[in-house]
Formats: sequence, structure tokens, C-alpha cells
Amino acid sequence: MSRLSFSSTLLASFLLIAAILGTAALGGLLTLEDFAARSREGAKHALGFSSALQELGERTVDMERSARQFLVLDDPVLLERFEQARDDSMTALVWIAGLGSAKSQGLVNQWIDAANRAAAALNARAGADATLQALGELPTLNEQLAAELRLQLEAESKRLLDELDGNREQLAWHLLVAVTAAFLLAALTGWWVLRPLNRVEGAIEALGESRFDEPVSIGGPADLRRVGRRLDWLRVRLADLEADRTRVLRHVSHELKTPLASLREGIALLKDGVVGELTTGQHEVVGILEHNSRALQLRIEGLLGYNAAVFDARSLKRRKVALRPLLESVVAEQQLQIQSRNLHVDIDVNTNVPPLTADPDKLRIAFANLVANAISFSPPGGEVRLKIACELRGVTIDCIDEGPGVPENESERIFEPFYQGSRQPAMPRHGSGLGLSIVREFVHAHGGKIELLPTSAGAHFRIAFPNES
Repeated sequence: MSRLSFSSTLLASFLLIAAILGTAALGGLLTLEDFAARSREGAKHALGFSSALQELGERTVDMERSARQFLVLDDPVLLERFEQARDDSMTALVWIAGLGSAKSQGLVNQWIDAANRAAAALNARAGADATLQALGELPTLNEQLAAELRLQLEAESKRLLDELDGNREQLAWHLLVAVTAAFLLAALTGWWVLRPLNRVEGAIEALGESRFDEPVSIGGPADLRRVGRRLDWLRVRLADLEADRTRVLRHVSHELKTPLASLREGIALLKDGVVGELTTGQHEVVGILEHNSRALQLRIEGLLGYNAAVFDARSLKRRKVALRPLLESVVAEQQLQIQSRNLHVDIDVNTNVPPLTADPDKLRIAFANLVANAISFSPPGGEVRLKIACELRGVTIDCIDEGPGVPENESERIFEPFYQGSRQPAMPRHGSGLGLSIVREFVHAHGGKIELLPTSAGAHFRIAFPNES
């Protein structure tokens, strides 16, 4: 099992990738430096050969001029000039012989032989013909040496260019291999690092959705494995807390409902006169006790139902949901209440509203509570308007009634559990004040929000779900 941490893994990967690419770049740089050095050396040799040929040509002219003047004047100084020019030519000939080819070496030997024959003829006073014949060979040999030098330099230049092409192809392969290796290393590192990160994200989502039965196991770098172990500890802890919460609610329900049932049974016995006839005042007291015990029972059941709804909101089973059919089915389920109040419910849906990825059962509960609230606060013969629209930021669902409305200072408190509001409808209504609280829990669970918009009459609630894109 690797002991590398997340940061050390990334650092090691970056260093390896940099080393691979750096090695390829360094190899290419060294190859180019070698080619540049050889090119400079070749240029230096070419310049030296050209200078040597120029020097050889000038000394050839000097030798011929000195020889002709000596043949006419027979002056020993002119013979010394000839010998000096011939000796100076030897330096250029040694440089030219450095070409290394057999032909250039043969031409150099011929040049030296012709110069020596001309010198011997001058020293022996053999006459002008022998001297000039030997000297006449030198310009031709100079031209041949120049032609051979050009061929040699062209061959060297072609060889360098061929090597450059080969080195360039080799460098391209090295770069291709280096980039491929770096890409594979980066992909392998990304897979090794991102895979456990995806598991961490999935584990957190599972904890958020109260799925505590799945153990958290995270691989990869050492620090991510430690995170996985802490998440699994958190999973066990949350599972214990959820079990304790459920157990406490069950016990509270039992401990409250049992004496409350006994109390209601006693109230019923008193009301039926089992222990004797009650006076008018006693009947009033019994009625008050009966009303409050029933209200208390509704509060207990509502509290348990609200806690169950809050817990249930954490676990969503999302799929594509068409909002209009869902809203129409919610309204159809409440037709009895609508008809009893002689209400008119209008559903207005824009044609461009897309399906929503949500839990249809949770949305049904939210819409049902919102519509039920609008119905219970609407006056007889009133209208409830439901609008679904698609906006730039997402989908909105508006519910507008003609009831007494909500004061501005109660616009936030109206969503608190058991809060009834100061404005109540003229007709009596039965409710625990949990409907809007449940709506808010389910809407928030889907990533949306619900708010009360200001209006001159009635109440205007708006549910907004964010744009899924």
C-alpha cells in the first residue's frame, strides 16, 4: 500500500513529467549544439581552404614574374624572390593537402614537382623553355585544386545536411515518445488521484442522503485514505445519532399519546355523564378540555409527521418529471375541498417549460401542501391561480390566492413550524401550521427556494428551481 500523500503524489508526477520533457529537450539541444559546432568548424575549414587557394594563386603569379625577370636580367635577387615565393606556397599546399582526398594529394604533389622543376631549370640556366613549361603547369593545377576543393566542401555540406535531417527525425521521435510518456504518466496519476476523490464525493453525497448502510472505503494516496476512514467513522456516528433520534421520537410519541389517550377517554366519560350529570358550567369545562386535548393530539402527530418529512427530504429519488401533469393531479385530488368552497383553480403553464429532474413523490407532497394552504385561506367563490414558467435562471411555480394575505413582518415566519399567522380566513379552518414548513423543506432539498412575494391582495407564493444546465 502506497504511503505517498496527495500533495507528494502530484509533486512526484510533475517532477517526472518535467524530467521526461526536460531530457527530450536537453537531447535536442545537445544535438543542435553539435551540429552548430560542426557547421562552424566546416565554415572555418572552407574559409581556410579558400584563403590557401588565394595565397597559392598569388604566389604562383609571383613565381612566374620573378622567373621571367631572372631569365631576362640574370639577377640573383630575382632568383631569391622566386625561391621565397615557392617556399611561401608550401604553407598553402600543406593546408590544401589537409582535405585528405587522394586526388587533392596527387594534385599537390604535381604542383610541388612542377615548382621544383622550374627552380632546377632556373638554377641550371637551362633556358626559358624548360622553366616556362614547368611554370605553365601551375595555373592549371591551381584550377584543378580549386575544383577539387569545391567538390569536397559540397560533399561535406551535403553530409552535414543529411545528418541534420537524421537528427531532426530522431529528435521528433524522442519528443513524440517523451510527450506520450508524459501524457500516460499524467493520465495514470489523474486516474489514481481522481478515482478516490470521486469516491469521497460519492460518500459525502450518501451521508447527505442518509444512506448509512454503505461502508466508506477510499483508496489512493495516504491522506485520502485517512479521509475515507474519517468519513466511515462519521457514517457510523450519524447512523447512531439517527437511530437515537428515531428511538427518542418513538418513545416521545408513546409517552405522550398514552396519557393523552387516557385523558381523552376520561373526558369522554365525563361528557357522557358516566360519573353523574354535569352542570352547564361543567359541560363548558369538559368542552374546553376536549378541544384542547384534540388540538394537543394534532400537534403531537404534526410534530412527528414534520420530523418524518424533514428526514424524508434528505433522500431523493430523482427522475424526469413533467410539472403540468403533476400539478393537475394534485389539484384533482383536492376537488372535494375546491367544490365545497365553490373555488375556481386556474393552471397556466408556458409551452417551453422543460421536464424537471426531481423526486416526483416529494414534489407532489410540496405542491399538495401549497395548494391546500391556498384553498383553506381562499374565500368562497374565490380563485386560485397556479403558474409554471421557464425563466433564464430556472423554472418557477407561482401560487396566488385571494385570501387575507400575510403581513410584511410575517413573510419569513410564515414558513416556521406551527406558525399560523395573524390573518385568518373568515371561515374556520383546521391546520397545524406545518404545511408551508414541509413545502420549504422539500423545495430546499431539491436545491430550490420558496418565498412570499408582495401583493396588494391575497398571498403570492413562488417556488423557484435553478436551471439544471
